[in-house]
Amino acid sequence: MLWRAATCFMRRLQQSRWREKRAKFVLILADPALPVTLVVAVYKFDRMEWAIEKATELGVAAIVPVIARRTEKHIAQAAEKRAERWRRIVREASQQARRSDEPVIHEPVDLAARVRAASTATRIVLAEQERTTTLRYAIEEAIDAAKEEMPTLEIAIGPEGGWAPAEEALFDANGWRAASLGPRILRVETAAIAALAVVASCLE
Repeated sequence: MLWRAATCFMRRLQQSRWREKRAKFVLILADPALPVTLVVAVYKFDRMEWAIEKATELGVAAIVPVIARRTEKHIAQAAEKRAERWRRIVREASQQARRSDEPVIHEPVDLAARVRAASTATRIVLAEQERTTTLRYAIEEAIDAAKEEMPTLEIAIGPEGGWAPAEEALFDANGWRAASLGPRILRVETAAIAALAVVASCLE
């Protein structure tokens, strides 16, 4: 009888410990995506992949790769074949960050097509020449305009060397708001991370 009682006690103890361990492994998912789409001029693939990974971790909702005038020709030609690889990076980064969703990676398109596309989002282009309007100010204006709703944002980030003058005119003609991240010249991936950090600080 004593042996049976001891065996029963040990089983209950093991079950209790198993339940305790199981309770500790509850998966905590991160908040849903920020309501922001990054329009990124395609550039060196290794650095762009790093930017996509970090943008995913920071909560971007979608990324639209675009071919700009200063995108290197061989990179532009190979961009379409990279879309699936970018999606795999996004999937892995989403799992790592425990996101409850995955960012959408659009097929690469010509910049002009994206700039002219219809959209209900507040559209902002980061421009080196802009000196008066900061990204934070532009986002705060969008928040005020949306009132009790969460504003949807679309932010364009240029290639190495910046936007060509004709591209800046194209953005302006199609209602995009020029904004700045400050006086420093940033790499594309740094600008993407900084822009998402500003968005998160304003919206979260």
